[in-house]
Amino acid sequence: MTVRIAIAGAGNVGRSIASELIGNGHEVMLIERHPRQLCPERVPEARWVLADACELSSLEEADLAGCDVVVAATGDDKANLVVSLLAKTEFAVPRVVARVNRAENEWLFTEQWGVDVAVSKPRLMAALVEEAVTVGDLVRLMTFRQGEANLVEITLPKNAPYEGKPVRSVPMPRDSALVAILRGKRVLVPTPDDPLESGDELIFVCTAEVEEQVRAVVLGDSGLPPLG
Repeated sequence: MTVRIAIAGAGNVGRSIASELIGNGHEVMLIERHPRQLCPERVPEARWVLADACELSSLEEADLAGCDVVVAATGDDKANLVVSLLAKTEFAVPRVVARVNRAENEWLFTEQWGVDVAVSKPRLMAALVEEAVTVGDLVRLMTFRQGEANLVEITLPKNAPYEGKPVRSVPMPRDSALVAILRGKRVLVPTPDDPLESGDELIFVCTAEVEEQVRAVVLGDSGLPPLG
């Protein structure tokens, strides 16, 4: 599923987030107010907009209302709060992710300011964006041991092969483990008898080599190598 994402701030953090999201097939718009930071050649697949993301008229011209997600990624916490508030209250953007630059300001990044998720690391921000809008696909959340193992998430869609069936019925590939089920506001440690429900966020730890096999098992994809 292609998601339209606007990123305010095209510095190192904004460009890093943009590159990762574009690599995962999403449509990204970078909004930057400093001409010297406008470097389309660094992320050529993105749409670049020279504008102040804290100005309502600039966001209107950029068609922020058409975005599924807004990421406030500037190096200024005040600007990130303003962008978040405008995105949520003026343009009703469904998901707002904001960068926190100074730890002492973290308490401000709440729903009252339009922030759905406040984070500080580019890779984690990109993962949270995808996790929030992706159902029926695998999202890599974190990498362990220099890339040898990953924490990944799959939101179980309706009519998935193991919907309504117990965990023990899922034939997990070697080097993979289901470590948690997020169901609404609950965090469940899975047991063999726990049934899976559509909308469950399934959290796995697995090696990179078996990610596609995990995806194939959970979602019932065909055309992938048989499990070994």
